[in-house]
Amino acid sequence: MPETPIKTINVAVIGLGNCASSLIQGIYYYSDENDTDAAGLMHHDLGGYKPSDIRIVTAYDIDKRKVGRDVAEAVFAAPNCTTVFNANIPKQDVIVKMGRALDGYSDHMAAYPDDRRFMPVNAPEPNKADVVREFREADVHVVMNYLPVGSQQASEFYAECALEAGVAFVNNIPVFIASNPVWAERFEKAGVPIIGDDIKAQLGATIVHRILTDLFAKRGVAMDRTYQLNTGGNTDFLNMKNQDRLASKKTSKTEAVQSVAASRIADENIHVGPSDYVAWQNDNKVCFLRMEGRLFGDVPMNLEMRLSVEDSPNSAGVAIDTIRCAKVALDRGQSGVIEGPSAFFCKHPPVQHTDEEARVMTEAFIEGVSLKAVPMNDERTRIAVAS
Repeated sequence: MPETPIKTINVAVIGLGNCASSLIQGIYYYSDENDTDAAGLMHHDLGGYKPSDIRIVTAYDIDKRKVGRDVAEAVFAAPNCTTVFNANIPKQDVIVKMGRALDGYSDHMAAYPDDRRFMPVNAPEPNKADVVREFREADVHVVMNYLPVGSQQASEFYAECALEAGVAFVNNIPVFIASNPVWAERFEKAGVPIIGDDIKAQLGATIVHRILTDLFAKRGVAMDRTYQLNTGGNTDFLNMKNQDRLASKKTSKTEAVQSVAASRIADENIHVGPSDYVAWQNDNKVCFLRMEGRLFGDVPMNLEMRLSVEDSPNSAGVAIDTIRCAKVALDRGQSGVIEGPSAFFCKHPPVQHTDEEARVMTEAFIEGVSLKAVPMNDERTRIAVAS
């Protein structure tokens, strides 16, 4: 295999669904290294890495429409239904390999029309040694976990592979690995960085709900009740029609909001989570948000909002930064949970921070500035980052 260029970030993708499709489209959409004002990027250059430095070097799936095909073809194969904003993805010369199924799919997914159903591959599944060997031979730096919601066992399988291969792990889904102290300690001891859990969209339901909840708290408005109802038509929403796979997702989204409330909202007064699958919405996600509170003098108020976003590109806008943060951590020899990026980019990090605190911590991480000796609410923190 040819020697890897120094600036390349070699990525293994686990699950070639809509989110992976948007990410890979985006890598080539932002291929102009000089376009520093490109819309949609939080960072054009992150730690010396640009989007064009990211390479997909191996990929795994368990759907027969993707396994055995070049990644450039697989990302557009059914049941993917996200917006195609960049159809000009060059052939990758990376063939999608058969993955390990475990709990990586829900049985009810076989009951839908061909363009939405899960079609399993009748082929042997790899064991841990097979995947670890592939990670090493492909010179993988970062593993991106894009398995369906509820894939606890399958996610743990690939996390084990990353640990043994010594490559960074980004957990984009709401199963708890980075936020599980046992797993976090294992990554720390192995000298391997991890970012997680459950990727927070660039401007999606959770980040908007968090910002408004934080605004209520900072402006002295008592929050009495709130809900966040989401509908969508992609396979993520279809997968979540199985309520047994939803527990960690609801916990992740609810705690993301609770963590920035002035005081914890009673369980019966908060509802945050996926609500229904609407096939014709495809990858469009619609959020209905309501917040009820009390102003000065206990005078009641309420806020209602409707947010419509294309779900997977919204995720990819963050994923392209998590990959680069994970590689920066590898370059620096950092291990365990990378706290700032985990808090800024994920809904369920081990330690929750306000979004502004997490942003400052992430910028400090990128710049290599240590904030350990300075309280997060100290103005010197922002001065240190700015300098």
